[in-house]
Amino acid sequence: MKRLFYAFFAVVLILLLPAAPARAATHYSGTLDDGATWIADVPEDWNGTLVLYSHGFGTLTAADAPNPATQQALLDRGYALVGSSYDPNGSLWALASAARDQFASLSALSRLVGKPKITIALGVSMGGLISTQEAERAGHRLDAAVSTCGLLGGGVDLNNYQLDGEYALSRLLGGNVQLVDYASPAEGAAAAGQLSALATAARDTAAGRARVALGTALLNMPTWSAGQATPPTDAAGIAQAQYDWLVTTLPFIVPSRYFIELSAGGNASWNAGVNYAALLARSPYRSTVETLYRAAGLSLTADLKDLTRHASVHAEPAALRSLTRTSTVTGRLDVPMLTMHTLYDQLAPVEYENRYAQQARGPLLRQSYVNRRGHCAFVPSEFLAAIRAAEHRVRTGHWSLDLQKDALSLGLGDGPAFVGFRPGQFVSHR
Repeated sequence: MKRLFYAFFAVVLILLLPAAPARAATHYSGTLDDGATWIADVPEDWNGTLVLYSHGFGTLTAADAPNPATQQALLDRGYALVGSSYDPNGSLWALASAARDQFASLSALSRLVGKPKITIALGVSMGGLISTQEAERAGHRLDAAVSTCGLLGGGVDLNNYQLDGEYALSRLLGGNVQLVDYASPAEGAAAAGQLSALATAARDTAAGRARVALGTALLNMPTWSAGQATPPTDAAGIAQAQYDWLVTTLPFIVPSRYFIELSAGGNASWNAGVNYAALLARSPYRSTVETLYRAAGLSLTADLKDLTRHASVHAEPAALRSLTRTSTVTGRLDVPMLTMHTLYDQLAPVEYENRYAQQARGPLLRQSYVNRRGHCAFVPSEFLAAIRAAEHRVRTGHWSLDLQKDALSLGLGDGPAFVGFRPGQFVSHR
């Protein structure tokens, strides 16, 4: 009985004790030659590992972590953090300067606090593309990289797959929507509104639902939406999920095209000469589309021929050269890289991982997946587990990838959800 009393008393005492205070860190900031700003946070008991963080699209404000909770979790475990805004004088699609500004920020901090023992690039979304570029251009500046929810197809594939889906919706649903060459984000927003209205009206009929499903398949929309308790397995449920994601995603992705075109100096995407039957034949969503077309009594073959026959968007050569130079990847890694992707990502299709795996065959690349809906919807323990796995690879020369076990061992209680997964093919690469 005494033992039980003392055990109970010890538990109560632990619960009543105040939480451990956040570790103190010194904050640094500066400005680079092109006007980009950078910030850094270095804990008092720095463990020698520095995380070079690349933020995503939508801001040109310096950041050194994905969110405050992850930032604090890293600092509490002794990691130093640094990241830049990228050049603030151009487009939000700042790929022309991003890797350069990131490496310059790393150099600026190293002059102040000394050279890190290990440097790991970490990026989210557009920043996941940037951290991949950094891993391919590392030289002796990086030891490893973690690319999360990354746009691993690069800017050219990004614009092309979105063009494929948006074109199918506009053409097959009777619209005449402007798809490229936006003069402003407002023009893109107007086009998004038109596409959403067409898709919503079309869902009232079986034929419309089938044609919307073809468009959402080409857009690689996720197959589990917030309104569904579990991932659907039937064609109607999958089509509903992809439509749900479509109408919430279009208002973001279509106006964003303006900034990519601004960065490239014009439209760098095209569909002239694309065989849409060949695209769908390779798609992981082909069976869903075929099922709905059969149910509607429509000819899928006829619609695909119609799309192929009328596809007429041409890329501007100079813009394509510019976007290829600044915003693509090669697969030629200089350092080990771990990728992390949610299974149901509406802005960076999980199929991108398949595409990059074909480019970067070999022992330097490992890929991981999280069973969750949403773009970059990771919890702090998942970010930490991925960084620790990359750190382990640097220290030992070997990957140790029980990420779920490691994430749980951190004791953050935030529900990590790593799973085994193999994504389908990304079909819109030209």
